Amino acid sequence: METVFDQHLKSSEATFKKRILIVEDQFIEAHDLQLILEKANYEVIGIARSVDQALEQIEIEKPDLVFLDIMLKGNRNGIELAQILKENYIGFIFISANSSKKILDQAKITQPYGFILKPFREQDVLTTLEIAFYRQEYSLESQLIQQMQLQKDMNEIFNSNLKWENALLAFGRMIQNYISFDYVEVGFANTTHYANLGIMRRNIDDYQIISPEKFSKIADISIKELDETYKKSKLDLEPVIYSEETLINNFQAAPIKSLISHNFGIKSYLVFPVSIATIQRFYFNFYSRNFNIYSAETLKLLTNLENTFAQFVTKMYPKTISETDQKEAIIKEVKPLDKSIGFEGIIGNSPQMITVFDYIRKVAPSDTSVLVLGESGTGKEKIAQSIHALSPRKDKPLIIINCGAIPENLAESLLFGHERGAFTGALDKRIGKFELADGGTIFLDEIGEMPLELQVKLLRVLQEREIERIGGKSPLKIDVRIIAATNKNLEEEVAAGRFRMDLYYRLHVFPIMVPSLKKRKEDIPDLANHFIKVYSEKMGRKAPNLSDFALQQIINYNWPGNIRELEHVIQRAILLTDSNTIKEIELSTTSKMHAEQASESFSIKTILENERDYILYILKKCNGKISGAGGAAEILDIHPSTLNSKIKKLEIKRELN
Repeated sequence: METVFDQHLKSSEATFKKRILIVEDQFIEAHDLQLILEKANYEVIGIARSVDQALEQIEIEKPDLVFLDIMLKGNRNGIELAQILKENYIGFIFISANSSKKILDQAKITQPYGFILKPFREQDVLTTLEIAFYRQEYSLESQLIQQMQLQKDMNEIFNSNLKWENALLAFGRMIQNYISFDYVEVGFANTTHYANLGIMRRNIDDYQIISPEKFSKIADISIKELDETYKKSKLDLEPVIYSEETLINNFQAAPIKSLISHNFGIKSYLVFPVSIATIQRFYFNFYSRNFNIYSAETLKLLTNLENTFAQFVTKMYPKTISETDQKEAIIKEVKPLDKSIGFEGIIGNSPQMITVFDYIRKVAPSDTSVLVLGESGTGKEKIAQSIHALSPRKDKPLIIINCGAIPENLAESLLFGHERGAFTGALDKRIGKFELADGGTIFLDEIGEMPLELQVKLLRVLQEREIERIGGKSPLKIDVRIIAATNKNLEEEVAAGRFRMDLYYRLHVFPIMVPSLKKRKEDIPDLANHFIKVYSEKMGRKAPNLSDFALQQIINYNWPGNIRELEHVIQRAILLTDSNTIKEIELSTTSKMHAEQASESFSIKTILENERDYILYILKKCNGKISGAGGAAEILDIHPSTLNSKIKKLEIKRELN
């Protein structure tokens, strides 16, 4: 039987050796890691003991990937180095024995390609490394695809006959697929007055031009005060991102940005100046209501397309109109696109849902695996349907499978098919779901319920792009995109050994979190009216109105069953209503009592936190016994010394006592 090491050795021999730098100040751990990597045919270019040493080696050696300890000796730690690596597009994997939640939260913000714990296990190291290179390759490929598609979309605007303001609205709708924003401010730098135009996002596909006059009314200041505020503001000469502390500090230097942020609820912004004819500077300033929405990857994408942005301004900007005339021009709104295209059946205009729509549009054109997360009843299947409908695979099948409803003894046959006579009762050949989905998409709902044995086979499909029917003589190549969904916390499932770590990270390339209904209550009236209309039509009766009291009832309720529960409640209310008005909604008493508890059951913890909880649970079951028959080490299937090491590292002793 092939081991993980054998598989890695074979794949590594067929390609150039990957160059890896280890940044670790503990000699034994660094040496152990080096032996594991070199045995698997990776090239370790060096071991650095500090951030400064690492930076020197990175400058000379240019590693493909860095193993990085979070806690390092010296003035700077691994998290600071991670930020530098990220800015230079070098992938990294964190290694740590520290379980502090604060440290781990800081580490997660840097978006590492993986995370392994001390003491190292060969299988964990190699699996994490394989996944890291897979994600890194996807990231680079994704950037290139985005760049090419954005270039194509911009060219379509160039070749249109749109006037400047309409071209800006088209630009806003197009760029939203690549760079998320709630407000964009554009215009030439000048020293006399504020002449920038804004593009405000009002809805999923509804954008509005904000002229200086309109902005002065929104901000409730005169045009003269607006001009003075702008003239006092320092202009950035290079692309830069502002968020959290840097954003607050920039308000002092650039009060015009403070004014925009205050009036539109902005929490981060990106400044992107473009040189026009070498002597003028045109600004594209992207503003978002979310923290840390912009990254080094965003800047790289924009920088690679600087010439395209310059062409957009040169070709579309109205040169025949003077700045003064332009400032006084009447800006007309362009009719918004039909937001239902690709989002049939999904109701919602809340900021949380608009973010989900943006993610769907970003990921739909690619073949990337998607993991849809969220509570039961939030509409995860609708998300999968939208991704498929907006993808190049839309004319091919979308096959939906509920992993929790597949009988374990029939699972492999159902998914991958079987040949005639492959087993007792196999009277005919069966084509499996994956084969039926060839060229299209397969949606694996409740992936967290999939048995471990089947997870291994699914991983092979993701890696090899092939399946094998039961009783078949050779594998079959397939072209299938996989979308998975779960209401479980998969990190917790991984820590408990119920879900494979390598499969989790393969699926987790592009996660989409669907918000619970209680977190998007502004969508409840639209959802309720939608269900009233749907079920009234089915019953062949006039749709009743929802009274103010009934509306307030459903807004105040926490909806532990989410949209599915709301749908059933509205359906029941229509059946019980004889008049033209639904005066009151009957809500389950049990649901009211347990709504808050149920809605809080879905939470996300780090793998370390879940490992700590699980070990503590087992220790308490064993009354603190670690080694010997019936001890925690035996149940966890690890050596007692390893368990003692984990107990010390995870600071479990105090709670156990």
